[in-house]
Amino acid sequence: MHKPGGGSRDTGDFDARLAQHVRVAYRLARAILLDDAEAEDAVQDACLAAWRRRSSLRDEALFSTWFDRILINGCRDRLRSRQRRKVRAISLQATWRESNDTPPGDSSVLLDKALDRLDLDHRVIVLMRFWLDLPVEAIAERLSIPSGTVKSRLHYALASMRSRLEDSDGRV
Repeated sequence: MHKPGGGSRDTGDFDARLAQHVRVAYRLARAILLDDAEAEDAVQDACLAAWRRRSSLRDEALFSTWFDRILINGCRDRLRSRQRRKVRAISLQATWRESNDTPPGDSSVLLDKALDRLDLDHRVIVLMRFWLDLPVEAIAERLSIPSGTVKSRLHYALASMRSRLEDSDGRV
């Protein structure tokens, strides 16, 4: 990425790519972490890490894949840290939705709960497939795993979510 004599133009290009990707990155981090403030922190940390490692980006066309990998690894670290502390952040948005005339069978609340019960590897794949609308091959590339593993995790995650959704309200 960094070309000798390229100077500030390369830095400007990198900054522009990063700025364009922040909104998508926040949505992904929010979906993984289920907490607005923590998602903002994760994206900021990923931006800083990407900036520091910008010379490792060899192909400009792979920026999204490269950055998403940094972000997802950061989210994983945050979730591991959260589990070690045995402290769970309260999502104010979810609390507000549940307390303000949300019907008990509200599908968005049920879906959030079903997603939250998935382990991290399965949740990330479901979110990348259906939230970011990425094909299996792109997910495999971003996570550095075989496509068959993505398909398998997606299959088991969806089966688990379907079962939980059926248990919670008697329908899919």
